[in-house]
Amino acid sequence: MTQARIRASFMRGGTSKAVVFRQEDLPADRREWDTIFLSVMGSPDPNGRQLDGMGGGISSLSKICVVGPPSRPDADVDYTFAQISVRDASVDFSANCGNMSSAIGPFAVEEGLVPPPGDGEAMVRIHNTNTSKIIVSRFRVENGAAVVDGDLSIDGVAGSAAPIRLEFTDPGGAKTGRLLPSGSALNRLEVPGIGVINASLVDAANPCVFVNAADLGKRGDELPDALEADPVFLDRMEAIRCAASVHMGIAKDIDEAGRVPSIPKVAIVAAPRAMTTLSGRSLTPSDMSILVRMISIGQPHRAVPITGALCLAVAARIPGSVPNVLAHATDEPIRIAHPSGVTVVDAKVSGTGSAENLHAEYGAVYRTARRLFEGAVLYRKGR
Repeated sequence: MTQARIRASFMRGGTSKAVVFRQEDLPADRREWDTIFLSVMGSPDPNGRQLDGMGGGISSLSKICVVGPPSRPDADVDYTFAQISVRDASVDFSANCGNMSSAIGPFAVEEGLVPPPGDGEAMVRIHNTNTSKIIVSRFRVENGAAVVDGDLSIDGVAGSAAPIRLEFTDPGGAKTGRLLPSGSALNRLEVPGIGVINASLVDAANPCVFVNAADLGKRGDELPDALEADPVFLDRMEAIRCAASVHMGIAKDIDEAGRVPSIPKVAIVAAPRAMTTLSGRSLTPSDMSILVRMISIGQPHRAVPITGALCLAVAARIPGSVPNVLAHATDEPIRIAHPSGVTVVDAKVSGTGSAENLHAEYGAVYRTARRLFEGAVLYRKGR
């Protein structure tokens, strides 16, 4: 078996990392992409480490981005995201990654896919093909390249860097076509093996399921290792996720929901309380609007996915939802406390009355990104 090489970059976007390809360098037949992406990442790996590839053994470090020319007139580039399973031979195109979205604008400018502006602010309109949504990316450019150094620190990433503003326009219905796929801000969800549980099913940037941590016997401030050491809890969260997937119309039955592990995301949320982050930093209730612990591909996330944070901020603006009831000061930007610290997200929901009258106008967040390596990545042909 021989190896082949493809031009690629390795980039950090927010609290994730991914191999980033130009679409023109990949086979025109997209059915060939899965095999390439799995080999590049080192999946499937029953050891969960991906040592034979570029992956890092956890969902936030097992990602692929593909950037190419726009397929619609209101965009500058198309961006397709692939979540690569660590242990299984699964390539999932069903959702977007908000963190890696922050790397796409700088990549497009530096690769010449978008004409570089003069020194100053660049604006790149990104069409995410997974969700058919537009993301507006704004960042500073000098000498034709994105500025890297800056004073923005994001929890979960050491140091500081130049800010990148991401505005997810009209994020509602990214997968299902409806902000509230069930038609209600609060659902009594029938979950096999658990019974009835209150949950909010919201589709903004990515579809998510939000459950009160107390309803599952949790405080909401547990760190990922503690949650990972509780298989009963993880099984219950997966059961809730699958039941919600069917209720939202994403999957036709529980079996199909189990075969698409990346959406909807599922999370426990709680009212502000004192907590300690993964770095040992102490947070007080005044540092946050709401607590979240999100599960991604069956693993407790070490921060919060940006699309998950955007969906949570939108949910917190919807009267009667689980996050809205628990959150504090929802008329201000939402400060979301997660295992690595706090992510600040702004969102606007307009309309009153029934679910059909509610409209998510935007969700906005600041991230940082950096190109780490460029050249060619090798993969095993025919594997």
